[in-house]
Amino acid sequence: MKILITGGAGFIGCHTAKALIERGDEVVLVDNFNDYYDPQLKEDRVKNVLADQKFQLYRTDIRDREKMAEIFAKEKIDKVIHLAAMAGVRNSLKNPQLYYEVNVLGTQNLLDLAVKHKIQNFVYASSSSVYGNNTKLPFSESDSVDTPISPYAASKKATELQAHVYSHIYKLPTTGLRFFTVYGPWGRPDMALFLFTDAISKNKTIEVYNHGNMSRNFTYVDDIVSGILTVLDANLPYDVVNIGGDREEKLLRFIEVIEENLGKEAQKKMMPIQPGDVPATVADISKLRKMGWEPTTRIEQGIKNFIDWYRDYFKI
Repeated sequence: MKILITGGAGFIGCHTAKALIERGDEVVLVDNFNDYYDPQLKEDRVKNVLADQKFQLYRTDIRDREKMAEIFAKEKIDKVIHLAAMAGVRNSLKNPQLYYEVNVLGTQNLLDLAVKHKIQNFVYASSSSVYGNNTKLPFSESDSVDTPISPYAASKKATELQAHVYSHIYKLPTTGLRFFTVYGPWGRPDMALFLFTDAISKNKTIEVYNHGNMSRNFTYVDDIVSGILTVLDANLPYDVVNIGGDREEKLLRFIEVIEENLGKEAQKKMMPIQPGDVPATVADISKLRKMGWEPTTRIEQGIKNFIDWYRDYFKI
């Protein structure tokens, strides 16, 4: 198969590309290397994660309809993994227009091209943020997601609605994956693990929101990749699927494991919950489990792997 991965230089995209290449698929990557975080990390990620691998990389934006049409026409793609997006709940409050343009209009371009080129399966990134302030835990795919509380969450809910339309009208197989707090080596610098590790290493104070009363299904990147491949191969007519760890972890325990691996105690500043944040995101992963997928990496191992990478990358 030839697989197009949008956001191919991203954290999840790069690891997914590696897994596909290693199993024998051809991979085409699209990424615009924007400056949401340091583009050099994206360059280094591609260079290192995909070292000695054969792949095609296009440096373009999914909003560029003409360029994306050229790529689809030239590459004869079989399936799409659409991961490109403006990410981050808090940042979306600062620039909601950009989140709409990239996440909604960019996805529209790809869905149109997927139909035109008879793509066999269109797998795309949604987010656990679509559940908003739902109080019933764990979050199930059958729960209402009609009350998002950030522009980012609203944009991800919109992509699920777009996909449903295209599956219904054009019979395009689409599956949305609601990711739950992904972490691991080469992760994004705006995520908690990276921020905490960096601050603690430099003896800086970390901000702990909601006074530490937060919990998450932290999901290791290798488990995310195996879930993406499971869904990619399934060719479901239409679905939305949770993908998260199988254990609810308290934020303070998460910080504790970072401290253990760094051999340093964090200087904590307890803060109120931030606009757009939710106190707990816990996934019901029974649907994906029925497809044969199982998360395997606990935070004790996953955080160690990240910190080993962090020390190596930053020469600490």
